[in-house]
Amino acid sequence: MHIPPQAPLHLIHRVSEGTLATHSREPSGFPYPTALPFAPTARHAPMLLISRLAEHTRNLHADARAGFLVAHATDGHVLEGQRLTLLGTFAPAAESEHEELAQRYLRYHPDADRYLQLGDFAFWVMKPERMRFIGGFGAMGWLDGDDIDPLEPIAAADESSLCAFFDAYASRPTNLELLGIDRYGCDLLRDGIRNRFTYDKPRLTTEDLKAAVIDCFERQT
Repeated sequence: MHIPPQAPLHLIHRVSEGTLATHSREPSGFPYPTALPFAPTARHAPMLLISRLAEHTRNLHADARAGFLVAHATDGHVLEGQRLTLLGTFAPAAESEHEELAQRYLRYHPDADRYLQLGDFAFWVMKPERMRFIGGFGAMGWLDGDDIDPLEPIAAADESSLCAFFDAYASRPTNLELLGIDRYGCDLLRDGIRNRFTYDKPRLTTEDLKAAVIDCFERQT
């Protein structure tokens, strides 16, 4: 079936919560679903901040295979919106990645800083192997995990610099926050509502990215 280009990628960036389905340890053999906030990594994979004591974390230690569902309802109807089911494995992030991931995650979920202070929470990142996208009638199908984005992501330091540049940008609406930037769009928060601004084409250079986000800001005024 036909799937619009980058539609699964944009959906991952558009929502802030998903459903994690792990393999239950006890009772064994059952799926164990739970709702969790998440943030997209630079490679558009779900990144979770979860407690070491949580049941789903213990399940992942026993079996790293999991499913993760993200959905965006249309006019309150989930079946009329877009849905993406990702299948793959979760692994705890390396200690060397913690600072970079924390900086990114806190842009999307600033209130999560209190969990980081506890010392019991850690980042887990999904490696998708297969995914099923449903975007409406005739727009659905399976994709491989590597199909979501063939381009090299923006380096974390470059993205942070771009975000800092636009935080100080004079024409930015005061009620608009920039959460993240990638080669296909930028993630926004306006009056507490998450949104996604998509570019007309992938932006490969820093100057092209700046121009695209400036265009986004001008459209928000």
